[in-house]
Amino acid sequence: MSNINVTRRAAFLGLGALAAAGLSACNTTQPAAVAGAPAAPAAVAGYRISSVVVDTSPVVGQSGASTAQWAQDAMPAAVAQAFRSHMSPGDPSGGTLSVVINSIYLGGGGPADADRISGVASFKGRQITVNATSTWFPTPSDQALVEQSMQNRVNSLAVAFAYRLKKKVGS
Repeated sequence: MSNINVTRRAAFLGLGALAAAGLSACNTTQPAAVAGAPAAPAAVAGYRISSVVVDTSPVVGQSGASTAQWAQDAMPAAVAQAFRSHMSPGDPSGGTLSVVINSIYLGGGGPADADRISGVASFKGRQITVNATSTWFPTPSDQALVEQSMQNRVNSLAVAFAYRLKKKVGS
């Protein structure tokens, strides 16, 4: 009778390979028509946004210049992503979406003390008050890279704000 010695490392490696092979069948590719489908034209969508203007001056006194600058930098891209089917940069028939960020609160972490952002968006005479939250769970790398972690949290808040705004607009 032969004696086969298998180490724990080899057994785990074999089980991992078996699981990866089984899961690879779940990763199907999309048909070319779906993957390359263009976004709906802005003319069909009903309104066009030609530019996004962000004012974070109320945040400077409350949360500091760095936080205000991070929000100023992140918000236009977040809005453009959320409203991508309505964006038409430079279009003379489009309007300017103005966003004023009134406050940013970076909580202690977790759902009990989530990060919060509030502000007002104006587009063609309509004003919409927006409040959004983003949950942050601290990690060990956040202690080493504090500034980068804070910037990432503000970026997440900008994305949450933009998608909450889109939901309130209704398209």
